[in-house]
Parts: sequence; structure tokens; C-alpha cells
Amino acid sequence: MNLIALGVNHKTAPVEVREKLAFTGTDIGETIALMKAKAPEILEEVILSTCNRVEIYARVTDVRLGVEALKKFLCEYHEIDRETLDKSTYLYLLEDAIEHLFKVSSSLDSMVVGEPQILGQVKDAYRAARELSATGSILNNLFERSFNVAKKVRTETAIAENAVSVSYAAVELAKKIFDDLSDKVVMLVGAGEMIEIAAKHLVAQGVDNIMVTNRTYERAVEFARKLNGEAIGFDSFYEELNRCDIVITSTGAPRFIIRKELAAKVIQERHHRAMFFIDIAVPRDIEPSVNEIENCYLYDIDDLQNVVAANMVERDKEAKKAEKIVQSEVSQFLLWLDHLEVAPSIVALKDKAENIRKSELEKTLGKLNGLSNKDREAVDRLTSSIVNKVLHPPIVNVKKVAETKDGHTYLKAFRRLFDLGDGD
Repeated sequence: MNLIALGVNHKTAPVEVREKLAFTGTDIGETIALMKAKAPEILEEVILSTCNRVEIYARVTDVRLGVEALKKFLCEYHEIDRETLDKSTYLYLLEDAIEHLFKVSSSLDSMVVGEPQILGQVKDAYRAARELSATGSILNNLFERSFNVAKKVRTETAIAENAVSVSYAAVELAKKIFDDLSDKVVMLVGAGEMIEIAAKHLVAQGVDNIMVTNRTYERAVEFARKLNGEAIGFDSFYEELNRCDIVITSTGAPRFIIRKELAAKVIQERHHRAMFFIDIAVPRDIEPSVNEIENCYLYDIDDLQNVVAANMVERDKEAKKAEKIVQSEVSQFLLWLDHLEVAPSIVALKDKAENIRKSELEKTLGKLNGLSNKDREAVDRLTSSIVNKVLHPPIVNVKKVAETKDGHTYLKAFRRLFDLGDGD
């Protein structure tokens, strides 16, 4: 079975190369149609294109010809030189291709291991290819199996449970303090990338009461609009702090913008209800002694990074468990492929042996004059019986080994020993 995975990702190619090779949603249909027309070596295909990877999974008639056809097409379609492509791409064949897809779907190959977005992206890629009739029984089964593997990894491991980004870690810490965040009021001081990411995580947790302040008021208004929140003037945000349960800051100010005296006044106005401060600015926005105030919880960037580091260790442990699941599932899929291939291999061997027998029989009978029809039939039965008895042991054995974990290796050797070709 000639299955291949050809691609680039964040490990093998810089963003400028990935950008050149990327496909948009509208490109996919055109690309698959062109490949069908230009590359008959490609029998089935799925194109996965995300910000971190561009991969083509394919079943081909011949590995060498199929890989060459894909590379040639990518160079022509994206107008990229072959040397750059060859330096950036990786190629996986059969078992390695299956394993790679299972790892991608399970987010074991992601920049952030355990992130959930990739599975949806793989599903979208497969759905698009299937709607364009670009897949058949092999890739259909392979991708459906990959979704089951991803589900199994998430069900049987805690790979996605530990926050491994500073912004997400901040939100997870807030959940530990408040349990339910949906009724909490949040103040975002600044509008940088890390605050934006934290805001997305907060919204995902059901937070819908968000205030935004920034030195540039227009920026605060723009950001607040995205979040369906309220923009607050930077000079007056102090007056609103007593309404806030969670305050996240990232301003780049040269000195503290929230000091202990202010925080103490605010917590008193709140009748000592808990307040959570997240300072992800460098230099810091919030005076460290705020953490000394009862019911004030302050975490700065170093605290959050320590949480992330600890969580990375835990996630690595879970990734090892996930790897074992993937390996087991790869073996199961190879076993399914072997069952598909063993019957055609046996038929091919019998046909080849029968053709040889008939050819040699005709040559021999042509030299033997005076044989009656009865004698000819006897010789025919004799040679047929000999061939069947010679073939019986290898056929029985190949059926048995096809059901073992090394079945594919034996089946490949079986086809090679009897010169039956590699199949497709």
C-alpha cells in the first residue's frame, strides 16, 4: 500500500516558506482538480493547510513517481524553487505516514502539545477532500481512524488539562480562586497581544462583563467592541476598580500603575471580597506588596511562567502515554491494511503459478507425440496438483502472519519473494 505524507511545518520551514506553500479554502478545490488532471499517479489525497503546517496525505500508484508529481506540482502552483522546497519538506511512507497523521490529529505534533484546534482543522481538510471526491476507502478509513485516536488520547490522558501559555495559565488560576468566572467583572489594562489572548480565554469561560482601558482611548474602544465590553478612560480607570473581580495589566509603563495603598482602598470598598490581579507586564505594573493584602491575589509574569513550566512537565508525561496509544492504533490500522492486501496477494500468486504451469505444460505436451487425450488430462491434473501442494504452505502461513503485528512486513516480503509487485 503506497501511502505517503509530504509536508512542511513550524519545525522544518520558516513562516515565509509556509506562507508561500499555504492553501486557502478556495484554493483546495482548484488544487485537487489540477492534481487529478496532471498527476494520475495520485489516487487519493487530502490537503491540510494551517498557519503552522502544509501537508498532503496521498495514496499513490508508485512512491517515487507520486512524490515527484506532488513536489513538481507544489513548485509550479506556488512558484517556489525546488531547492527551497526540498530543504523544507519531510516525507513519511506508509507506517510512518499513518503515525504522523495520528500524532497531528492528537496534537502531539503541534507547536503547543495538547492544543485543541488542530483536530478541527484536520476534520475540515478531510471533509473538503471527500466532498471533492478526492478520497477513497483507504484515506476515508485512515482519517476517520485518526479522529477516533484523537478522541481516545483526550479521553485517556490529561494532555490538554494543563495550561501551557502564560495567558491561559492566568485564566486557569482565576478559575481556581473563583470557580465560576461567568458572573465576574474583568478589567483589562492595556491592549497587547497577551491581554488579547487572555481575553479570548475569559470569554470562552463565559465572562461577558469586561472593561477595557488603554492610554490610547481609541484603542480601548476598538478592543472593547471586539469583546462586547466597555471602554474606560485611562485617567479614570482607578475609580472603576472596586467593581472588578479580576484585573489583568500589560501596559509597558515605566513604574507601577497600581500600588498597595490603592489596592487596599479598593478591597475595603469591596467589603473585602476577593480580587485577583494578573500582571503580565515587563516592567511590572502592580506593586508586589499588593499580594500582602488579605483577599488580594497577585501573580506576575514569573509566577505564571513557573506555572507553565510545571504544567509542561505534566503535559510531557501525558504525551508519553498518548504516544503509546498512537503506536497501538497504528498497528491496528496496519492490520486492517494487511487484511485488505492478503487476498489480492494470494490471488496474484495463484494466477502467476497457473500461468507458468499452463505455459510449461503446453511446451512439454507439444514435444510429446502420441499421447491420448486421457493421458494429457492426467498430466494436466498432475501438474495442477503439484502447484497447489507447493503453494499451500506459503498461502496458509501468509494468512496467519497477516493477523500479527508484523503482518505488513511479512506480506511485503511475501510479495517480493514471489515477485508479485508492491501493490498500491
